[in-house]
Amino acid sequence: MEELLKASGMAWTILRPTQFASNTLMWAASVRGHETVRAPYAETALPTIHPADIAAVARVALTEPGHHGCTYALTGPEPVTPRQQAEAIGAALGREVPFAEISRWQARAQMAAVFGAEAADAVLDLTGGDVNDELLAVRDTVAQITGTPARPFRQWAAENADAFR
Repeated sequence: MEELLKASGMAWTILRPTQFASNTLMWAASVRGHETVRAPYAETALPTIHPADIAAVARVALTEPGHHGCTYALTGPEPVTPRQQAEAIGAALGREVPFAEISRWQARAQMAAVFGAEAADAVLDLTGGDVNDELLAVRDTVAQITGTPARPFRQWAAENADAFR
């Protein structure tokens, strides 16, 4: 899709964010029900990004000169594992959020029912099934573009705790 966009003749800027912090909203019903959060790749730490940081970069790219023809890899400020995400949500709630690792195939079955098999496979690859240096790299792009450091996952968890209550 990016190549088609580039070849279109339109002005373009591409944002490539890593795993979104808001993906953990898929756990909200389990957390609200005081059930165990189940996710694959419990120890795979990705530099999860706050959606507000993506929006902040997009705002600058759309409203300020110098961004046409640029591709920006966007990450949060530090790697965080799914287990650490559950702990951060628990800290925001003031209680423990139990966590258990499941296999990719267990996760795929659940996700495919919601997103379809192809999308489930793509998400699972990006969240730990096809980990590579590019995916794991922490970048300072948010700070370079916006002048403000990227927000950590724990901040997102605190700001969105009500979704898990």
